[in-house]
Amino acid sequence: MYKNVIVKKPGKSYVKGLTTSDLGTPIYEKALEQHAAYVEALKKCGVSVTYLPANEDFPDSTFVEDTAVLTPEFAVISNPGTASRNGETGEIETTLQKFYGKFHYIKMPGTLDGGDILQVEDHFYIGISDRTNEEGARQLKDILESEGYKGTIVPLKEFFHLKTGISYLGKELIVAAGEFLDHPEFQQYEKITVPPEEQYSANCIRVNDYVIIPKGYEETKRQINNAGFETIELEMSEFQKQDGGLSCLSLRF
Repeated sequence: MYKNVIVKKPGKSYVKGLTTSDLGTPIYEKALEQHAAYVEALKKCGVSVTYLPANEDFPDSTFVEDTAVLTPEFAVISNPGTASRNGETGEIETTLQKFYGKFHYIKMPGTLDGGDILQVEDHFYIGISDRTNEEGARQLKDILESEGYKGTIVPLKEFFHLKTGISYLGKELIVAAGEFLDHPEFQQYEKITVPPEEQYSANCIRVNDYVIIPKGYEETKRQINNAGFETIELEMSEFQKQDGGLSCLSLRF
């Protein structure tokens, strides 16, 4: 059960943030509306939301997930894989000090984005991507194993972040798309198969009694509902334009 969530308001500079997509420039007012709906959905899930103000110096800082990896016992402050995002971690660490007394850190030359980390119970899967390098992945694996968790490094072939293509819903059930459908590291799990045309919906988040999913992906929604979960659908167009998904917008613990 999650008790707390940290989110951060998108700044006006958000529209000039990093992206690999060709979906166009985000509409700022619409992004604010979608972010507000996201926050309301989280509240419906029964968590306490810490809402951080916008920071115009960091256009991508609404994607708070990339700045830390959280467990019940400790926090790991990441080292984002793009230099322009390195300054985001200070505010997040300060915020997390209200909840955690124990911290670890990913240090150069290691880089790591939280979007590359998937937790399945006590097992963390660590993606190597354009943002998370081998050294950063190794550092996190060593930290986790020193604290009694398991860590597995998973080099990516097609997805931007690990969690772009895979999510965990609990009870050994994953939502998977693309390269993760037949990936040997995930064969032991029950699987909801995301069709190619709905690939974006593979990034969904279970928050207590609900699964929050992007709106407009009916086959994925049907499968999640059939698995016994109640869903909340949210418009995500303005975050998809900046390579963002549902998990990217919050730290959940």
